Amino acid sequence: NARVTVTILLFLLPNAIAFFQSSFPHETSNFRSSQQRYLLKSVPQSSKVVCQMFTGIVEEMGTIVSLEEKNDMMLWDGSVGSGTELVVKGDVAIDGAYLGCSICVSGVCLTATDLSTPGQFSVGLAPETLRRTYLGNLKSGDRVNLERASEIGGRNSGHFVQGHVDGIGKIIDRWIDEDSLFFKVKVDSDLLRYIVPKGFIALDGTSLTVCEVDPVEKCFTFMLVEYTQKKIIIPTKDVGEPINIEVDVLGKYAESALATILPRLEFLEGKVKDLEDQLKKERSAKD
Repeated sequence: NARVTVTILLFLLPNAIAFFQSSFPHETSNFRSSQQRYLLKSVPQSSKVVCQMFTGIVEEMGTIVSLEEKNDMMLWDGSVGSGTELVVKGDVAIDGAYLGCSICVSGVCLTATDLSTPGQFSVGLAPETLRRTYLGNLKSGDRVNLERASEIGGRNSGHFVQGHVDGIGKIIDRWIDEDSLFFKVKVDSDLLRYIVPKGFIALDGTSLTVCEVDPVEKCFTFMLVEYTQKKIIIPTKDVGEPINIEVDVLGKYAESALATILPRLEFLEGKVKDLEDQLKKERSAKD
């Protein structure tokens, strides 16, 4: 019986490893290209729907026109509700825009609800958006990073950004090193565990690389090269100001997958140990 169980376990382990590898295809080949292959496989070839995400390559710096509470928003059932509307000016962002399209505003994926005024667009800010981001604190004249959605499968010079902000960080330091501008950002522990040195991170919608992570101080650093400094709003921010953070979604998927497979592996390890102990006893009895 012990030998049969060991045989079964030896059969299951390779399958468990194969499952792990299939869950993390980006570990076995080029990081970015494998992400694209994984996402493309999830879309049926016959589908006419175009999947869209963001790349974290900011296209322009827009300007806030207004942020106000509205009490005349028509809801799905015909009733009238209240909500927050943000109006943004951005010539590039509205190029090719249509009602219902997605536009990334300082890292937040928002839906265009009004394009009637030339050169600007309106979006609604849901309560969850107001809780997770600093967009509710914007005022007329403030600058924001803007990016239109990008078709998956096209060129991606950044990384896959959802526009789903995980939380807000606080800038606690900034300094210059030759032509690079460095920032240090403090975050909550629940976000810090997804941030790794040289890993991807989206800050105010900008695809950037983490430089260092300090788990004791609960902060991380990043830097902006000379070109990027002139294309985004982050260099205008001072110590104490907030910044929207979206960690690399693959890290969260990896954690979710491991949470499922690790208990099974631990169970198998326990079974193997029990069998080893049983075999030792049987050998000792024969001796």
